[in-house]
Amino acid sequence: MVATLFKLVAASALAGVLIALIALPVVGSTGLTARDEFDDFMNIEVPKIDRDPAKQTLVYGADNKLLVSFFDQYRREVKLDKVAPVMQEAMVAIEDARFFKHGALDLKGTFRALAKNVTSGGTQEGGSTLTQQLAKNKLVNDTTSKEGYEKVTAPTLDRKLKELRLAVYLEQKLTKKEILEEYLNIANFGAGAYGVEAASQRYFSKPASKLTLAQAATLAGITKNPYQLDPIRNKVDSKKRRDTVLQRMADLGVVPQADADAAKKQGLGIKEYKPKGGCVTSKSPFFCQYVYGDLVKYFMGTKKPKDAAEAQSMRDEAADKILRGGYVIRTTFDPDVQKAADYGVKYSTTPTAWRTNVVAVVEPGTGKVLAIASSKKYGSKKGQTTINLAADQAHGGGSGVSAGSTFKTFTLMEALDQGLPIRTNFHSPSSMTVQGFSDCAYTGPPIKYLSKDGRMGGGPWTVANSDPGENKNYNMKDGTWHSINTFYAQLEKKVGVCAAVKMAEKFGMVRADGNPLWTVPSQVLGSNEIDIVHLAAAYAGIAARGKYCAPTSLTSITDSDGKKLDLPKADCSQAVDPQIADATSQILEGVISHGTGVGLGIGRPAASKTGTCEEHSCAVFAGYTPQLAAASATWDFRGGPSHPMPGIFGATIPGPVWQRTMLKALEGKPVLDFKAPTKDFGDIVTKGIPDVRGMDLPEALARIKGAGFAVKVDPRPVKSDVPFGKVARTSPSGQADEGATVTIYISAGNGGRPDGGGHDRPDGNTWPF
Repeated sequence: MVATLFKLVAASALAGVLIALIALPVVGSTGLTARDEFDDFMNIEVPKIDRDPAKQTLVYGADNKLLVSFFDQYRREVKLDKVAPVMQEAMVAIEDARFFKHGALDLKGTFRALAKNVTSGGTQEGGSTLTQQLAKNKLVNDTTSKEGYEKVTAPTLDRKLKELRLAVYLEQKLTKKEILEEYLNIANFGAGAYGVEAASQRYFSKPASKLTLAQAATLAGITKNPYQLDPIRNKVDSKKRRDTVLQRMADLGVVPQADADAAKKQGLGIKEYKPKGGCVTSKSPFFCQYVYGDLVKYFMGTKKPKDAAEAQSMRDEAADKILRGGYVIRTTFDPDVQKAADYGVKYSTTPTAWRTNVVAVVEPGTGKVLAIASSKKYGSKKGQTTINLAADQAHGGGSGVSAGSTFKTFTLMEALDQGLPIRTNFHSPSSMTVQGFSDCAYTGPPIKYLSKDGRMGGGPWTVANSDPGENKNYNMKDGTWHSINTFYAQLEKKVGVCAAVKMAEKFGMVRADGNPLWTVPSQVLGSNEIDIVHLAAAYAGIAARGKYCAPTSLTSITDSDGKKLDLPKADCSQAVDPQIADATSQILEGVISHGTGVGLGIGRPAASKTGTCEEHSCAVFAGYTPQLAAASATWDFRGGPSHPMPGIFGATIPGPVWQRTMLKALEGKPVLDFKAPTKDFGDIVTKGIPDVRGMDLPEALARIKGAGFAVKVDPRPVKSDVPFGKVARTSPSGQADEGATVTIYISAGNGGRPDGGGHDRPDGNTWPF
């Protein structure tokens, strides 16, 4: 033994420290050299551990069901009393049989291993205790780079001393059971599983508390070489190692030899579980992406990065927390509303790999994002996408989509806020050039619209209506209902481009890339690329009587120690007076009942606005009830007029997507009405139109004119059950604004065209057949 000891001392510069640490309690005052070695060793600074072992972050919906898990390493932490005793015994037996009898170092184990390795000329046996292995795992786990990993695993004296110093510290601070628990939770068990609980689930699909003798021996054998001894990829070597563990347990008297022999006869019994994390595994991946974006924003904090490099570093740090922090996240996700949204986007399948339908649903008064859906499947295969097309870039989205005429609503609210009466009207031809727009300062990145002094918004603008036949006076009501571009160009000039944009900004609107809205005249027609989630949130603000709340998907965050973290307060503000919002809702109700959204009713009071993008490159629809707001869009996400969708309007695809989503999402919910404004907004008086069906034309003309309406007669008769030559019907009928024009249609009888084609008309003229 003495000869061997001298070989050991010669073989390793570390031997002096080992002898000092082991011999000190024995040699007492005579071991001055050993004591000096010990003092020098204890003066080594204990390595600081900044990173805990990676833990899964679990994300739950409002129904308390798991929505997704994020992880860097598949690990499930577990208390020692939740690990089967046989698993604990197997690990101690094979790795450190004297674990409960020694400190950071084991005299017998260390010198036995060193002696065997020296005499054999290679590494035949390890002498590290479980505490040393825990120390090494902690140091490896603390690294964040390839260089750092190489440093803490390098075969150098400095590395071994630091590792040993940490082991001594751990023995001083923790009990043996605490050390064993930490080791079982940090060790690499192969196949991407870290910690005994994750390993038990990974290989046997069961908790560590239920492990059998054979299963425990299998897991205990893996940590020596996690890659080589992975029982999924290398069953032969794994079984040999398992049997070695079983025999070791029998030799130590931990289990009877008969039990070990019986276990050896068993197969490995692998029942594989493949853990999956990240949004690709979620049933609602696009909502998941939104949550991830909100988490990154939360963990980045309020500090503003000085440049792009620092911003990226902050995002990386935030991502590291999400993937390793073991947080429990509660979200606003509503599974019933999500089902409705998923149903809604399937209303019209898109004919190419690039075209998509998206919809987002937001709760008025809170800003809670309840659902996000896309007609595209989440993934990287053909026809799929990993871009969160309904969201902004901060939440995994792309460049956004033109807002279309849904932006007219903000100019409408600005006009009402400035005191313009609803009866404000402009002659609105099919096309016109509007000049004299005020310009205003712009604070975003340089763009082509900027003047030399950094302003934009002025200059002439030529604008046309989608229907060339529209050429008359329009007011705020029918100009909105029929989405008259030339009316809104004039209204925008009246209130000011800058003021109209500021109103949109009060309702949270920014460009999808996070930059300010362009203050150009065409913004009223939606020339800014925005995201659908923020558009839904803006309309939710109108539904909440002018109380805008920024969209959010988070309700609580709890750290791995069970401490609830403080979330920022809801970002809500009263963007406009409730009366302004009420008047806006009252006007927008007419879009469905009288205007471009006719046929998109949902059987309860609802307000909305359609939007069609330039050259039919996209279409948008946004609407709400007092309880729910949603926005939908359809477009070719390669973007722009170069990829048009001929014939598409806000009411043709996104409108029905919105309709089906809202119908399903509101099933069983109480029917609520909007608050009627009590303030006088200078509305046009609505009067009843006399029922003149069946009358002679002169009498009908007199009756309608006498009621205060203008009248015209359509020169072509219509088929009707009303007798030939009498008034068949009027348009409109029932109610109309005071002074509106009422058209009279004359009956051609049941037979359609009168026989002979020459009958006199009731007005004395001839039918123009």
